[in-house]
Amino acid sequence: MSKPVLIKSDALPKEFLEVHPHNLYLYCKSYAASVRSNTAKTKTRAEVSGGGKKPFAQKGGGRARQGSIRAPHYKGGGVAFGPTNNRNYNQKINKKQKKLALWHAIAEKTANDRLFVTDSIVIESGKTKDAIALINALGQRDVLIVKEMIDDKTFLAFRNVNNAYLIESNELNAYLAAAYSSIIMEKAVFEKMTKEA
Repeated sequence: MSKPVLIKSDALPKEFLEVHPHNLYLYCKSYAASVRSNTAKTKTRAEVSGGGKKPFAQKGGGRARQGSIRAPHYKGGGVAFGPTNNRNYNQKINKKQKKLALWHAIAEKTANDRLFVTDSIVIESGKTKDAIALINALGQRDVLIVKEMIDDKTFLAFRNVNNAYLIESNELNAYLAAAYSSIIMEKAVFEKMTKEA
């Protein structure tokens, strides 16, 4: 594997540098919303057990009429306006905005000297220590590694590295690009991305 080369802002098309940062904010917000687990759930009065019998007679007791002891104002009753797990948290974002968000995230990395490009990313030994040595040589906190196609040996090498995440080029998105401290990508991936501008 050849030594990664640091990419400066002047190597990017001007379109990358003119993107408004709000596009990145909208994409990250949409991405985070789409991975919400949506497990918050309370039982309504129809779902709690018991309460089939009318607690006392409708008339004659001098009290307000009651139909069930599982109404919301009773202890052990259902929740009136609690969360339900059929809520859709997804937020729409346009294709063009997705592309602009990625461009801005990449431009930010170049502005901060955090984008590296190499001819190919291959750990032929398949050993984790070789993968760690590559990351330590860059002196970065954590790294997103973008390959065109992941091979088995390289996958094994990076599989257990906590501060590195290996993805294929079609998985690259603005959220991942923004979340990681720095990015290493293959030259073919970088060229393909810049040609789209």
